Amino acid sequence: MTDAHVIEEMLTVMARLRDPENGCPWDLQQTFASIAPYTVEEAFEVADAIAAGDHDGLRDELGDLLLQVIFHAQMAREQGLFDFDDVTRGLIDKMVRRHPHVFGDRQGASLAEIKDTWEATKVAEQAANGQVRESQLDGVPAGLPALQRAAKLQKKASRVGFDWDQVTPVLAQVRAELDELEAAMAAGEADAITDELGDVLFSVVNLSRHLRTDAEQALRGASHKFERRFRLMEQIIAEQGASLAGQDPVQLDALWREAKRRGGA
Repeated sequence: MTDAHVIEEMLTVMARLRDPENGCPWDLQQTFASIAPYTVEEAFEVADAIAAGDHDGLRDELGDLLLQVIFHAQMAREQGLFDFDDVTRGLIDKMVRRHPHVFGDRQGASLAEIKDTWEATKVAEQAANGQVRESQLDGVPAGLPALQRAAKLQKKASRVGFDWDQVTPVLAQVRAELDELEAAMAAGEADAITDELGDVLFSVVNLSRHLRTDAEQALRGASHKFERRFRLMEQIIAEQGASLAGQDPVQLDALWREAKRRGGA
């Protein structure tokens, strides 16, 4: 069980940092808006630690993410909006309400039924708060990373049948979007190129979804792989007393292949 005193101690530390007379000048300057980018950044650092299998790092990054929650709650308390207890109580109530198969009379529900119940409960909660859902696509945050947002939009559209039931036409759509991008490039139309490139990326996310692969995770993995190989290229050329700068394309390609050969996969 969580030690309640630890939470109270952290809340006290945060309140001290925000004390108008003796607090930290930097912390006192912060607002919801100024802290929001740090909140997003900390969430990504949690994801990085998970991807790296760094459990010690994950512990630290989860602490940093929790700090963001406590920071926002402290600022809200100061403004008489809500406090940390309100946040946690609201979360507890929501989790119990959205899990009738655990806390209610819906034991034994299938995974599909659980997902339907979760979505129906969210809609009911929004209606109770005066939020009327105007579209099946409502509820997808605009601030999500683009790949994640595309996947969520596609999933929501899929719930009403706007989707392919096989992967083959999805792959064909990727090829079709690439053809349209190539045509825009040939025409030299900058706006059209941007538009068509967006369609290519959106269709690739759709392909990833149909392959049951998370596009964000796949791209993150590809980026890590590129970084490992590029760093190995730098190491190889340094062993030769040179640097990557000034190498011609043929030499760079040879270095890339050597990095792959040495285990940069």
